[in-house]
Amino acid sequence: MIVKLEKSSPYIEMLEILFTNVLIAEDVRKDIDENPFTNYFIYLVDNNPVAFINYFVMYERAELININVLEKFQNQKIASKLLECMMNNCAEKQVKSITLEVKVTNTKAIHLYQKYGWKEIGMRKGYYHGVDAILMEKELM
Repeated sequence: MIVKLEKSSPYIEMLEILFTNVLIAEDVRKDIDENPFTNYFIYLVDNNPVAFINYFVMYERAELININVLEKFQNQKIASKLLECMMNNCAEKQVKSITLEVKVTNTKAIHLYQKYGWKEIGMRKGYYHGVDAILMEKELM
């Protein structure tokens, strides 16, 4: 089940524990509270978060910031479901295109994005601590 993450959600602490290298609970709360462009959705299994997606919607554009699935739950179409949720939400908000950066070494993610029609539009040299990133875009309208 996919749910929108709210500032008062008890899932935020759980996400911080599960995704230690990616999320800090207080930063997530502050982002939700102070950034009108941010969106967080989580994927629950037995009422426990196992994945999340974070993206910004800025008028007619959006940017995928982060999508993470716990290793134990990978290869179960959870990332696909979160990506579809984001794209549907963006379409409802009249977003024309979504961009993202992905490590050139992250072949699983690149394949997922290509499956949904994302196109490579550029490169970011050394973007991830010296590792290049591919800039991708998905046009919705």
